[in-house]
Amino acid sequence: MKRADIEAFFATLAAANPHPQTELEYASVFELLTAVLLSAQATDVSVNKATRSLFVLANTPQKMLDLGLEGLEAQIKTIGLYHSKARHLLQTCQILVAQHGGQVPRTREALQALPGVGRKTANVVLNVAFGEPTMAVDTHIFRLGNRTGLAPGKTPLEVEQQLLKRVPAAYLVHAHHWLILHGRYICQARAPHCWQCAVASHCDFKPKTTSKSS
Repeated sequence: MKRADIEAFFATLAAANPHPQTELEYASVFELLTAVLLSAQATDVSVNKATRSLFVLANTPQKMLDLGLEGLEAQIKTIGLYHSKARHLLQTCQILVAQHGGQVPRTREALQALPGVGRKTANVVLNVAFGEPTMAVDTHIFRLGNRTGLAPGKTPLEVEQQLLKRVPAAYLVHAHHWLILHGRYICQARAPHCWQCAVASHCDFKPKTTSKSS
């Protein structure tokens, strides 16, 4: 994708949705971290259903620890991989209480040292909670980076690095939200809705679909 198209691509997305937000529900940085940790290989909808009741009971690391493993698993059992996620979350809460005064750290290194927190999760927290211009590359962004020609790469890290280089600075803070939402609702994996796409004219994807039956 040419630089002029990249500028127009993001200008169009920004005009349609000036203040994009994550679809995960949270009321604090700790709740955000918890929701993102739980969202691996799960939908935001399923995570939100579980955390609405979970956060009433435990909205701090210490309260989460007080729930215990069985109590936490009972709250999140509708989410995929809930056994391992519960263990990781409680281990993370132990570290937050013991090493960070119960607060979520603001550095990538400290975040990625938490059990169950990889680069993508750290990027989400840094961006959403702290306003850092990071790029959390999930399956949607990886697909868009390659399909559109915006940021081709063989790995999520390659796509992330390309995006950080190629996305104009004015759009960096919100770029990963725009791309996730675009991939989730328009540029879908099996059948992209090119006929509904506001940025189709700036995209390198050639076999564009023209209708639901294409």
